[in-house]
Parts: sequence; structure tokens; C-alpha cells
Amino acid sequence: MEVEEKNFKQEEKMKKTRLGTMAVGIVLGLTLFLGISVAKNVASLEGVVLDTKGVAVPGVEVIAKNTATQVIHRTKTDKNGKYTFENLPVGIYEVWVMVPGFKTVKQTGVNIRSSKRAVVNFSLQFEGNLVSPAKLTELEVAEEKMADKMMRTMAPGVQGVVYGGVRKEAPYQQRPEWNTEEYSRIYENRFLLALQNPLSTFSIDVDTASYSNVRRFINGNQFPYKDAVRIEEMINYFSYDYPQPQTDHPFSITTEISACPWNISHRLIHIGLQGKSLETKKLPESNLVFLLDVSGSMGQPNKLPLLQKAFRLLVNELGPKDRVSIVVYAGAAGLVLPSTAASKKETIASAIERLSAGGSTAGGAGIKLAYKVAQENFIPEGNNRIILATDGDFNVGVSSTSELVRMIEDYRKKGIFLTILGFGMGNYKDGRMEQLADKGNGNYFYIDNLMEAKKVFVNDMRGTLFTIAKDVKLQLEFNPAKVKAYRLIGYENRMLRKEDFADDTKDAGELGAGHTVTALYEIIPFGSEEEVPGVDELKYQDNEISPKAFKNKEILTLKLRYKKPDGKKSKLIVHPLLDKNIVLTKTSDNFKFSAAVAAFGMLLRDSEFKGNANYKSVLELARDGKGKDFFGYRAEFIQLVDKCSLLDSIRSKDN
Repeated sequence: MEVEEKNFKQEEKMKKTRLGTMAVGIVLGLTLFLGISVAKNVASLEGVVLDTKGVAVPGVEVIAKNTATQVIHRTKTDKNGKYTFENLPVGIYEVWVMVPGFKTVKQTGVNIRSSKRAVVNFSLQFEGNLVSPAKLTELEVAEEKMADKMMRTMAPGVQGVVYGGVRKEAPYQQRPEWNTEEYSRIYENRFLLALQNPLSTFSIDVDTASYSNVRRFINGNQFPYKDAVRIEEMINYFSYDYPQPQTDHPFSITTEISACPWNISHRLIHIGLQGKSLETKKLPESNLVFLLDVSGSMGQPNKLPLLQKAFRLLVNELGPKDRVSIVVYAGAAGLVLPSTAASKKETIASAIERLSAGGSTAGGAGIKLAYKVAQENFIPEGNNRIILATDGDFNVGVSSTSELVRMIEDYRKKGIFLTILGFGMGNYKDGRMEQLADKGNGNYFYIDNLMEAKKVFVNDMRGTLFTIAKDVKLQLEFNPAKVKAYRLIGYENRMLRKEDFADDTKDAGELGAGHTVTALYEIIPFGSEEEVPGVDELKYQDNEISPKAFKNKEILTLKLRYKKPDGKKSKLIVHPLLDKNIVLTKTSDNFKFSAAVAAFGMLLRDSEFKGNANYKSVLELARDGKGKDFFGYRAEFIQLVDKCSLLDSIRSKDN
């Protein structure tokens, strides 16, 4: 019995040993199998990032986004410009390379295959706010090192990298205190009760500076200042497919209404004006004065050098009977080129190319001299215009904005208009330049690159230089039986009192040849239970809706006043609007795309009225409304939104 029991125990022990060995084998097998499986489902990606001269660019953020899962992977280049991603899940990726001062590069369709090492190299192009290290002087290197030292002293929480002696801020960080860019505060339009405020009055705005300035921030991998985002200028950066006028008026009016994309319980009203296009042979002769800032602050590559290229483009577009004068200002103002026939293009170009930057900024004196020159060469019934190019940093001489405004208004009454081009960054004075252009019956543009200069001076030249209607005002009367409340999107600094509409002494916006103007209203329908702040009940009168209003199918009546370029008395146009209950998917490309731009602007401003808007919905709306895009501006907008979406996702993870 003892022997049998002993044998039984030995057999049990051997069974356990065999089972243990089998278990270990199974575990090892599974581990090996899983390891092979994991290895088969991951791979690596590497490459180098160089500039156009073949110099390695260190500290560059490289982002790989899986297009299927939308998962983002990040790394940075080392001192040799090399980057590496290890153990990336297999799939198709978008690879982005982003660094301030260079154009952002995106490589799509990068196939990360199992157990393979993918290689994607990048070559970055300078985009204006950096210069090539090969072109940096010893003095410039010293200045940049000092600026970098100052940044670290004044804002120790900000980190950056130094490349070729030029400091580049890390994205999403607070800008250092020595950045003196200025933007006027914007207080967004709010919802107003139609019963208490039936009239909404504003001046048109065809400025586009805000959009190109916002683009500059985004291309530098930063979100713009909230007050740099003027939504009406973003919307009006793009032209829309409105019909040419068929009446004696110099523009047509188009209206449309449908569901509001970011709040389906609201409605969105789209208003479009189309300026009459002018044939080249009918263009009036131009007396142009180029007023160019050549002060020391303009010495950066994205200022005076870009300015010179931009004005060369304009000179090439002028007719032989047009005339050009050039006034410059730095520590003092001076006449560089007296009034010269545009047929002498080489003479004008040579004068532009000889300009160099230095000295302080006597902007007021320069403007005075420019108007004097324009007045001396005035062309009756012609296009008499000063084109001021500057970063807006007036700091010597007659620099009071109010004093400059009065002078500009006086010359405006004499038929000399003012167009302003903004350049550069760091000390950019946006609010001042917008105000001066507004008072000078001109346009305000921001030139961030040569392609924007081409848009302003080549593609849109007729609208930029030739005014077909001035003091254009709109006044909408809302039917309170159809509209509970309304909100004008943007145009905050273009609002007018209701009494100003019929007052021909009140200045308003100008419309150029072929230009389009677009405005959007968000409305809360009558009967909505949504609460809107109003005023207390009045003691001496009652606000009641007329019974006729309920019988009227009109949602509003649009009234428009304008003057001819040399006129003093305005003309009136009346245009009613009915809600035909068109669904959003059936609206025009104009409606969809303008709504997408408005929603994007509200996201950048983090507006309290953005509703359900997000980057994905903006992209869908913009792509659906892209329509005709001859110059590719709408495609560029879609890329900006896509990039902002990526930046926002990174920022969210960093926080």
C-alpha cells in the first residue's frame, strides 16, 4: 500500500510538471505570437527637415495624424534636422511640418506598412518673418540674440528655439511683452428684440485686412488675437457669384434665407451686393501717390522688400495715361518721384527699388505731403488716390489719430481717397490703419506675402482702385410678426444710428468696380421661447405688433442708400425679403461658404454665439459650398480650417 501510494504521488507530480511545462509553452507561444502580431501592426517613420539651402532645421514640430483613427503623434527634429517615429500603428497618415517663419508643409497619403521603415523628407520655404541664415549680418545676429535674451528675461515661461540667430516662439505660448501689435477692442453684436428695435443700420465694408492677417497667424502656427478677427472682413475677402446689375443702379442685390448651420432653431439671412464691372477702356485715368513708410521698423524682409515687390506688380497693371508720384517718410518726409506717366514703368520701378529703411516714423508729415502732391496733380473726374503702405507705427511728428482723421476727411470731400496696405508684425497697428482707411473713402488690406499683393493689385485691381458708389448704407426693418430677435454678424465698427441712414452728410463705405459685399444676420423666429434681454415696459407708450404685420409674408424690408463717386445726394433702393423655407442643403454655394467663414470666425473669437459650430462642421459646409474657385482662395481657406483643427487638437492635449 505504501509503495502504491508513493507511485501515485510521483505520477501526480509528473502530471503537474507536464501541465506546467505545457502552460509555460502555451504562454511563451502566445507571447511570441502576440509579439509577432504587434510587430506586424506597427512600423516606424523617419526623415530630415531642411530649408531650401539644404541647411538642417532643428526644433521643428513634426505631426503624424492617422487618417482613419484621427490619432495624432508628435515629435521634433534634432540638431541635425532628423525626426523619428517608432512603433506607429500601420495605416495611412498625414504628416505635417510646422515652424514659425516657414510655410507649413503637409504630406498626405503616407502609407505606414507593417515592419517597414517609411522615409519622408521635407524642404521648408521661408515665409517672410525669418531670413535665411546665409543673409544675416553679424549685427542682425547680435540683435536677434539680444531679443531672445530679452524674451527669456521678460517672459521666462516662454520657450523657443534659435535657428540661424533668429528666435522663433513656441506655439500657443503667451507672446512676450515687447510685441506691440495693437487691435481695437471688438464688442460683438448681440441679439436685439425686433419689436423694440425694428431697424438695423450699418455701413458696408469691403476691407479684407483681417482675413490675411489671421492667415498670417495661423500659418505661423498660432491662433490670432480675438480682436484681430473681424468676421465681416473675413467673409468679404472672398468674391461671390452674384448677378451683374441689370438696372441703372451700379450694383445688384441678392438675398437668401435658410436654417442657421450652428443653431438649427434659428434662421440665417444672407445679403449680397454685386458691384458693376468696368471695361478696361472705360476706366478713368488715375492720379496715384504712393506713400511709402521707409522708417527703421520697415527694414524686415516681410515689410519694405515685400512692399517693393507689391508696388512693382501694381505699376505693371497701370495704363499709359495713369500717373504715379512717390512720397516716402522716415525721420522726415520727401518726394522721391514727381508725378510721372505710368508708361515710364522702368523709371517708376527704379525709384521703388532704390528705397531703403532707416530712421523714425514721421507718418503725419508724410500724409500731409502726399495729399499736397495729389492735389497738385488732381485729375477732374479721374481716380485720385493715395496708397499708403506701412506697419502703422506712427511715432514721430503729427501722430495724433484724430488730427490725421480730420485731414483725411477734408481731402476726401475734395475727391482724394485713401487706400492703406499693412505690412509686417510685432509692432503692427491694425486699429489705427483701419480707422484711417475708413475715413479716407478707401480700402484696407494686409499684405502677408507676394500672392496677397497679386490678389490686391492684379486680380482685384479694379475694385481696389476704382470706386463706383460711395456712402453705401443698409437699413433693415424686421417684421416682428416673423422675427423675435436678430443679430448682425460682424460689422461692429460699421454700425450707424437709424437717423444716419437718410442723412446724406454721414459717411459710409465705398464699393469698388466688380466688388462683392456680403452680410449675414442670424434671427430667432417669432414664437420662439428663447429668452432675449430687452427693456422694461414703457410708461407712456406701448409696443404692439400691427395686425397687418401678421398678414404680411415679408420677413423684412431691406433699404439701401448710395451716392455716385462724385455725388452729394443719395439714391434709395427698397428690397423686401420673404422666407421660402429653403432647406440648408438646397441653398446656394454663396450661402454655404459665407456661413462657413462666419462660423470659423466665431470659433477663432470663441464667440458666445458660436452655438454648435466646430471645425468639422465648418469644413463640411465650406467644402459643400466651395463652388467656382478660379484663384484657389476657397481651397486655401479649407486648408486653414483644417490646420486650425489640428492646432486646436494639439492645444487641447497640451492643456
